[in-house]
Amino acid sequence: MLAYRSAIGAIAVMAVFVFAMADAAAFDETKYPDWSGQWVRPRGLGTQWDQGKPAGLGQQAPLTPEYQARLEASIADQAAGGQGLDTRYKCITNGMPRVMAAIFPLEFVILPNITYVNFEAFMPRRIYTDGRSFPTDEEPSFMGYSIGQWLDTDGDGRFDTLEIETRNFKGPRTVEFTGIALHDDNQTIVKERIHLDSRDPEIMHNEITIIDHAFTRPWTVDKRYRRIRNVIWYEDNCNENNHHIVIGKDNYFVSGDGYLMPARKGQSPPDLRYFKQTAK
Repeated sequence: MLAYRSAIGAIAVMAVFVFAMADAAAFDETKYPDWSGQWVRPRGLGTQWDQGKPAGLGQQAPLTPEYQARLEASIADQAAGGQGLDTRYKCITNGMPRVMAAIFPLEFVILPNITYVNFEAFMPRRIYTDGRSFPTDEEPSFMGYSIGQWLDTDGDGRFDTLEIETRNFKGPRTVEFTGIALHDDNQTIVKERIHLDSRDPEIMHNEITIIDHAFTRPWTVDKRYRRIRNVIWYEDNCNENNHHIVIGKDNYFVSGDGYLMPARKGQSPPDLRYFKQTAK
């Protein structure tokens, strides 16, 4: 009986190995585009959402009156030394779609049924390309749930474009640091069309459309990334590098000499009732 069970176990292990080898053989890399390397923003461009326009009001985002007012208030608060609606200073992840602004370098890892987008400072994105539908019971997340489809747009037998739709978000999320906010209902839909430039394979386009109740219409931008062949990754831990200190509703800053300092002009110190007061 023991020998019989051992034989069955060996057969099961062999079956798993054979199926794994079959899956590997079925993944023909020559049918997919070469997106290897590291992708960064083109030289001279900042982290504004529409790379062809200045940040903030210059973006001319198609905001509803309510969310336009929120943006203006955010910009005014930042001008006074505050953080506005940008939550990144609290180490909250940027989430989708802002992570695709390439604030930090991107890396694409293409597999048969899933494509990963890796970041230096955020959780990776998982884009499922196995034909599944959106789940009905998935926990919302800052990254959302992404489903993609590979396309051969020029009919040469090789995929060249990845179309993606992402849903199922939680917030708060903004599309850039100035505070262009997405709606509180988190019903955002993000559609992407990613492909290499037809004239320069070292440039990637990500045509991103945001459909959101904070906007009066869908907002589409063509974000561009530049390839770095010599890949170098750095460890970026927000909590470790963060010099912002939030006490109650106020944000303070740790100075270079290690002391707490105000973040805005005229800011009052935090409540020190539980500390021994220095004698005057």
